[in-house]
Amino acid sequence: MSTMLYSATMSLDGFIAGPGGDMSWLTEHLGPNPEVDELIGEIGALLVGNRTFRGDDPHRGTPKEGKPFGGGWSGPQFVLTHDVPESSVPDVTFVGDLESAVTAAMTAAGDKYVNVLGAQVARQCLEAGVLDEIYLCVAPVLLGDGVRLFDHPGGAEVKLERIGLTQMPHVTNILMRVVH
Repeated sequence: MSTMLYSATMSLDGFIAGPGGDMSWLTEHLGPNPEVDELIGEIGALLVGNRTFRGDDPHRGTPKEGKPFGGGWSGPQFVLTHDVPESSVPDVTFVGDLESAVTAAMTAAGDKYVNVLGAQVARQCLEAGVLDEIYLCVAPVLLGDGVRLFDHPGGAEVKLERIGLTQMPHVTNILMRVVH
């Protein structure tokens, strides 16, 4: 059975993207990270939000642009959207509702991770009770504004249990389990 994992790199003040979804701030924090490289090998499928799928890319203007983890991963992607493009995209399935997207991604992932990309999809997975773990790379930068890791004004408190912590030269990696 798959594990649903939300992964992101976050600024110390809680933003995963700058204003308007700008990801250019992330480029300098993408140095070698053996723990992330190992994690990428354990991913069987991606569940991606529409904004993330069509959004800004820290690899913009390079051969890595538009590729999951800068080309470090390939496999089935399930994009949660109500705006399906007219032309198909290799290895990408567009799905209109969360339950179908989660089911399809978990089936495709087998016993590996379904990696959730995108703050809104992660929030929906958390609210639906299907998110199991959160993996954060915390970058030593304050963005001041942008897209928050988790934003749900008036939402309920979510309990987390830290199950991993490592320090890299350019980020701190934290793995947490969602306590259901």
